[in-house]
Amino acid sequence: MSELNKEVVDLVWGRPSSGGVSASIFRRWTQGFVFSENERSALEQFEGGPCAVIAPVQAFLLKSILFNRESSDWRHISEEEQKAALCSTLSEILESACSSPSTGYCLVSWAKGQSPHTSTHTNTQTQSQTQGMPEPESSQPSQEQQPTALAAEDLGFERFHSVLHKRTVLSVSDLREEVLSLYHTWGGCCGVLLFLYSVILTKGIENIRNEIQDTMEPLIDPVHGHGSQSLVNLFVTGHAVSNVWDGDRECSGMKLHGIHKQASVGFLTLMESLRYCKVGAFLKSPKFPIWILGSETHLSVFFAKEMSLVGPESPSEQARRVFQSFDPEDNGFIPESLLEDVMKALDLVSEMSCLSPPMCLYLHLSTNVFHAVLRCVFQDSGIPDSFPVYHYNGLKQSNHNEKVEYVEGTALVLGFEDPMVRTDDTPVKRCLQTKWPYIELLWTTDRSPSLN
Repeated sequence: MSELNKEVVDLVWGRPSSGGVSASIFRRWTQGFVFSENERSALEQFEGGPCAVIAPVQAFLLKSILFNRESSDWRHISEEEQKAALCSTLSEILESACSSPSTGYCLVSWAKGQSPHTSTHTNTQTQSQTQGMPEPESSQPSQEQQPTALAAEDLGFERFHSVLHKRTVLSVSDLREEVLSLYHTWGGCCGVLLFLYSVILTKGIENIRNEIQDTMEPLIDPVHGHGSQSLVNLFVTGHAVSNVWDGDRECSGMKLHGIHKQASVGFLTLMESLRYCKVGAFLKSPKFPIWILGSETHLSVFFAKEMSLVGPESPSEQARRVFQSFDPEDNGFIPESLLEDVMKALDLVSEMSCLSPPMCLYLHLSTNVFHAVLRCVFQDSGIPDSFPVYHYNGLKQSNHNEKVEYVEGTALVLGFEDPMVRTDDTPVKRCLQTKWPYIELLWTTDRSPSLN
């Protein structure tokens, strides 16, 4: 990988003015994909930073476990099921990131004889899984046969990049087989980074640069160690675009790329409730009822098993998307002169009589007027008034008793005219209100789950 190292490092870590990547930030990214002792289908995150990779992987992992398996006991899967689900998930993300299957899929692992033989973070459940790292070949010699293996604690930024090995496979079947053979590598020291690099090289460095809005912005912030929105989007959609709206937009003669199709898992962010951004329907309404939730500093996952929450774009979601396409700068207003065009785009010219004159003047997207208009014209059906929900936060310190476990609850989605069942005004609720404006959450725990 020596010829690619500089390009990969510049793309991922940027060019820090201090002359190198902070040792503490790099260390936070050196963990593997490790399952929680207390929640067998949940991945654990040891320190802040790698949630930009771990949370999307967790979201796709839940999709695989909840909707691709026949067993109903999804919270008590076996070690074999953990292995199968994780490797299937990693393969799916790599397939999604591949721009051209003819160029193949890249897998980054350790060069022969250079794999660390201990993990920087292990627990009793996963220690046996993380101590042995497979070689690029299919055989896996014992530690005693690897006298040149690095100790994990001795692995610094420069040394890490000097002992990597890249392989390319040309078919999906070979990809899945190779990902499975590297299971212990993904769970060991630097497994998250090895997979990140695999996704980047599978996508193609030049392809990522063409999609990122600001090519000078690295995928990992060199100061705080957080992943960028482009990195999250790459894992969620296969495209490293910097924005979360639907489609492309023109701004001062510059084309800004957004999301172009319905994602498998969704994304919602607290930043939208603060009006810093606007998430489009392709991320708000994914194919499966699983959403990555973004706060100012962290990513967690909210999910349900109720498939009626998702599916093809509903009429009201289509209406929101069309309205917002006529408001590209997200001012929250559509002038009267555009109202007929909006109605034509929605094939609703005959329905204009539904709108009173004051509504025809301006439609404010952030107030009840907009929702009242939608309710006047559309009647979405099939979504239950209440349904069980779960929240995942991979950081131990963000969980009750510092145990990574799902927090269970019940969501109530009320109508505009319904009396409100007021629950606490928490960051999780404010984040979810960007999709369900009248949602209320009743958790089984004494406190609401944390977004941070």
